[in-house]
Amino acid sequence: MKKTAVVILAAGKGQRMRSQLPKVLHQLNGRPMLGYVAAAAEAAGVSQTLVVVGHGCEQVEAAFPQFNFALQQPQLGTGHALQCAMPQVAADCENVLVVCGDTPLLTAETLSALMHSFEQTGSTATVLSARVPNPYGYGRIVRNLNGEVRAIVEERDASEEEKRICEINTGAYCFEAVSLREALQQLTTDNAQGEYYLTDVIGILAALGKTVTSYLCADAAETAGVNDRVQLADAAAELRRR
Repeated sequence: MKKTAVVILAAGKGQRMRSQLPKVLHQLNGRPMLGYVAAAAEAAGVSQTLVVVGHGCEQVEAAFPQFNFALQQPQLGTGHALQCAMPQVAADCENVLVVCGDTPLLTAETLSALMHSFEQTGSTATVLSARVPNPYGYGRIVRNLNGEVRAIVEERDASEEEKRICEINTGAYCFEAVSLREALQQLTTDNAQGEYYLTDVIGILAALGKTVTSYLCADAAETAGVNDRVQLADAAAELRRR
């Protein structure tokens, strides 16, 4: 397998946690949330761990001195976060795995399977998707008539037809580094939130005729993000059950 860098998106403030502590430093069973995400990626076989920080960056960097960091300031969206990170991705890392710092239930097995699917299919990008009964709030995986991934459309930008799609974006991806850099340069803020969406990279690559695929996560619960204290407690309980 080609060398892969993981970029962990961890710049958010996490206002719903109602805490001055950066969201990714909230603990589950005595370990910061970010620690679980990084450990899963490293066990999956990445060569470099790069964390995008913003809110409380000094605290996050002090808690994880072993990682490389990229500062996102101001925070202009997930696409902007990758733009901040890519200059620090090691030159010998041909692939880039992207994961969210608030998904502590993601397993090394799932990330390894995502990376393996990406290479086996010869894709330029592979998104980790999941099927859920209620997709409200999530980006939808939009396909063409041949079943190929054409775009990821966010809830606020989705048509009524697109909102009925139950296959969602989990926020984890594997990219070919060279193509990712090129696509990031084409991002615009022409969307409902006025941000640089990382999800738009998928549509850009598909429009260029690149091979864009998805890997369906068998257990959608594994991809759940932690946004408040209730979800934090639920995730901690699941980790104890494991």
